[in-house]
Amino acid sequence: QVTVTESGGGSVQAGGSLRLSCTASGRTPGSYAVGWFQRAPGKEREFVAGINWPGGSAYYADSVKGRFTISRDVAKNTVYLQMNSLKPEDTAVYYCAVGRPFSTAVPAQDDWGQGTQVTVSP
Repeated sequence: QVTVTESGGGSVQAGGSLRLSCTASGRTPGSYAVGWFQRAPGKEREFVAGINWPGGSAYYADSVKGRFTISRDVAKNTVYLQMNSLKPEDTAVYYCAVGRPFSTAVPAQDDWGQGTQVTVSP
């Protein structure tokens, strides 16, 4: 079983930045993908960004391209989501998920973290 843990959420004003961290521990497969998903108020959970582990190929939703950057630190077994130029519509609970192979689909993920709240005020 894989345990996924997120951290780094918080509250910022529009235009600000936050960095989320995700660590997968336990019986992780040799290669997999780590994805970030958001669930905004009143909406379904949806894909934000993903990265292959350990390869490093990154993928983004159109809504965050140019503002969010996903990266990984293999030595620390951690994936980061750097969120810049935040907008009020980015307000959501952000979840980290592990899946194999990479997929943007929520049902395709194997293990989920508990989520971390990001709130962006105007």
